[in-house]
Amino acid sequence: MTGAEEAKYQRVPTDESEAQTLASADLDGIKSHRFEDVPGVRRHLVRKSTKGQVVHTGKDHKEPTTRSRKQDRTPHEVFVELNELTMDKNQEMQWKETARWIKFEEDVEEETDRWGKPHVASLSFRSLLELRKTISHGAVLLDLDQKTLPGIAHQVVEQMIISDQIKAEDRANVLRALLLKHSHPSDEKEHSSPFPRNMSAASLGSLMTHHHSANHTHHPEPSVTDPLMGGVHTAGDTETRIDVEKNEAQQKETLLVSGMHRSKSKHELKLLEKIPENAEATVVLVGSVDFLEQTTMAFVRLQEAVELESVLEVPVPVRFLFVLLGPPTTSIDYHQIGRSISTLMSDKQFHEAAYLADDRQDLLNAINSFLDCSIVLPPSEMGGDELLRSVARFQREMLRKREEQGVKLAKEPKSKEEKEALLTPLKKSDDPLERTRRPFGGLVRDMRRRYPKYLSDFKDALNSQCMAAVIFIYFAALSPAITFGGLLGEKTEGLIGVSELIVSTAVQGVIFCLLGAQPLLIVGFSGPLLVFEEAFYSFCKANDMEYLTGRVWIGFWLIVIVIVVVAFEGSFLVRFVSRFTQEIFSFLISLIFICETFIKLGKIFKDHPLKRCSLNNGTEVDASTANITLVLSNSTLPVPVADLNEPNTALLSLVLMAGTFFIAFYLRKFKNSAFFPGRLRRIIGDFGVPIAILIMVLVDYSIDDTFTQKLSVPRGFSKKSWIISPLGTNGEFPVWMMFACCLPALLVFILIFMETQITTLIVSKKERMLVKGSGFHLDLLLIVVLGGFSALFGLPWMAAATVRSVTHVNALTVMSKAVAPGDKPRIQEVKEQRVTGLLVAIMVGMSIVIGDLLSRIPLAVLFGIFLYMGVMSLNGIQLTERMMLLLMPPKYHPDHTYVRKVRTLRMHLFTIIQVVCLAALWAVMSTQASLAFPFVLILTIPVKMFLLRRIFTAREISCLDADDAEPKFDERECHDEYSEMHMPV
Repeated sequence: MTGAEEAKYQRVPTDESEAQTLASADLDGIKSHRFEDVPGVRRHLVRKSTKGQVVHTGKDHKEPTTRSRKQDRTPHEVFVELNELTMDKNQEMQWKETARWIKFEEDVEEETDRWGKPHVASLSFRSLLELRKTISHGAVLLDLDQKTLPGIAHQVVEQMIISDQIKAEDRANVLRALLLKHSHPSDEKEHSSPFPRNMSAASLGSLMTHHHSANHTHHPEPSVTDPLMGGVHTAGDTETRIDVEKNEAQQKETLLVSGMHRSKSKHELKLLEKIPENAEATVVLVGSVDFLEQTTMAFVRLQEAVELESVLEVPVPVRFLFVLLGPPTTSIDYHQIGRSISTLMSDKQFHEAAYLADDRQDLLNAINSFLDCSIVLPPSEMGGDELLRSVARFQREMLRKREEQGVKLAKEPKSKEEKEALLTPLKKSDDPLERTRRPFGGLVRDMRRRYPKYLSDFKDALNSQCMAAVIFIYFAALSPAITFGGLLGEKTEGLIGVSELIVSTAVQGVIFCLLGAQPLLIVGFSGPLLVFEEAFYSFCKANDMEYLTGRVWIGFWLIVIVIVVVAFEGSFLVRFVSRFTQEIFSFLISLIFICETFIKLGKIFKDHPLKRCSLNNGTEVDASTANITLVLSNSTLPVPVADLNEPNTALLSLVLMAGTFFIAFYLRKFKNSAFFPGRLRRIIGDFGVPIAILIMVLVDYSIDDTFTQKLSVPRGFSKKSWIISPLGTNGEFPVWMMFACCLPALLVFILIFMETQITTLIVSKKERMLVKGSGFHLDLLLIVVLGGFSALFGLPWMAAATVRSVTHVNALTVMSKAVAPGDKPRIQEVKEQRVTGLLVAIMVGMSIVIGDLLSRIPLAVLFGIFLYMGVMSLNGIQLTERMMLLLMPPKYHPDHTYVRKVRTLRMHLFTIIQVVCLAALWAVMSTQASLAFPFVLILTIPVKMFLLRRIFTAREISCLDADDAEPKFDERECHDEYSEMHMPV
């Protein structure tokens, strides 16, 4: 056929039968091209279905429909893929994936052909208006009952013709365009065979002909892109595509189809982990073609989601399709409109509206609702990213209003039963701090809530993550035990040291894990208890009383006090301990840690002053000094180092202390860096303290000729029998002191109460999704009673260690893998069980056998860990940030709630009041009344409740004193266990 005849033929309109034949031929050939069927086995004949679908065509046209079965309109999570019509390297047209949405947009970088970073999609206002215009005039097919892409494409083309978007003679060309092969960025990287994953059957068939004899005649099949490229089809070509020899085609296609069914690639599996299990896909096809004179659009919602082979990057069932084709000369930006509909479909409110839409107007209303909450930036130059902060804040306000409107528009319960159903959860509150107003009612409720799940606490531990957590938490618990034990030995002159602290941690930890209501808590010694022990030892020494005997009576009164408090359900009082008090407490302990470190270091410099070196021929005194130094450097016993004026000792102690601090500090920072894979980063960061101790101990061990004071680890307990006599060594303990010990017992109880209950509150936050519950009364009773009996054996009392407990919970938290790229990780579950804490306590107790190794740890290394804990504890304290804001001009203040919603002077006044309370506590700590500092700390509660409410408004207090700490699990956010809380370590 000549070109003139071809042109004349194309101008002749086709009748219905001819159009049907052409459609059947095109679909049959292209279906073999897509491997969705074998043409030699069955011919695919598309018939226009009128069953079970809602089709809207044109602007005002509506077709009557009949629904044969109930439609599934339940909204699902959505995965969106944008495909654009492009030219491949073989000069053939194809659908190329250019972007995808799970929650945020990810674009394919053109130069490298790899995925870029997830980001919030920014759309042009014009593209949204153009999208609304095309949907208002295009074809909208809702609940289309089709299972294959050729069937869907045929229905789409038919509706385009009916709505006068395309001409009848363009039917075949549009069909070919819709059924072109799809390519994805991962195809070339992961396909190891000689054939690309989406290579057409015709192309593979042409390659297979080289393996047949020359006697076989083969009519070459034309490319399906010929109409798009301006090529010419002959009648013989069409006949060839329709009449393929059945036997030969069946043999070829069977081989090829079987070769294409393969297991999921690594890329697919990784991407499928990010997509929610019940997600349904949206395919967006946009592009320009030469044979169309005007833009044509179709929005399709299938009756049921179906998997369309080789269309998507991953095998996700498709529920929505959006098609936009048009001439290249138009002013429409097809790429931007494709991004607009893709972003709309990834928006929760819009895609829910798309699932529930009954007609075109519902979609247009959803677009208008999206536009109402969109932000338009003026076309002016931006001075920097800092200026865009107001945009993010404005968007948050709009989203909040949008959610409030959604709640108001929600259907109210009409029947009495529905109203009662909504009120039922409020009646049956499961608040563990709610008072029953019965003696020991809270304790009984804790037991009834937790003990029925006792067996599952051991079954749930059969998990590899639990075993990994044991190793991690062991070092996290052992390091503070060694550090506090060494410092406690220094404070009490060896009466209570490392051995006692390790044994007490092990015994109390085992019993608590077996009987406690919240076994995820890690029982251990803490900074506030260390401060109290030092104050009480100084008091006993000044009044010539036996320190250990006094602790026995404190333990007795502790048991009495906790029984009374639990009987009256006093744990609810923890609700009055607000952030105001917690931050003062934490800042005070951190300040003591930091100051104590440098006081100890200064004492070393005083005992070992730096001397001027002189070159002598050597004397007997120098030699004897050197020999003494060598002997003492390997000693594990406490040495009166004041007589040894070694100049290098002070310098080496400074190096060990600073080295330990900086290694631990920067390894913690390394956890939040971009180096190495995330799992390796977390391991290095989590084991930062043990790594720092090990490195500095090796450094000290390698320097033989310089003395450093080592950790005192005696064999057995320190200077006492197994049981401490309540009457004293000689039975001379004052009787009045036996009763007076109720006052220091009350102070110890305040410290244990605050630490344990606030730690339980932090661990039990609803964001952590714990399902077995907590028991404030039972846990407090166990910890205090165990501490009271421990005093009888000369062992230190314990509390729930905040940092270690939160670290334990984080290690047992299972994060959901179905997290959209760029989105924050979500908690899937927490392995709530008793085995990890039990094993950690046993392993800590077994560490007593490595006393010889522990005795090689220099005290300067422990000072470095002490400094590290003090500095890191300041991270999560809002008071620290507000104190720094006192020195900053307002224009440099960060974008925090308490900065934006509280006037600067009022914010500074709140900070100054906290600093005054902190100074009062520090003054008490520095006097003879240091033993009473817990009582002074409790006085900050009425200060906040009565004084601050007269100075500040309720809104200002809610901003400055809000408990907004939420669990953070994103390492790149620079958050960890220290920044999550405002309690001392």
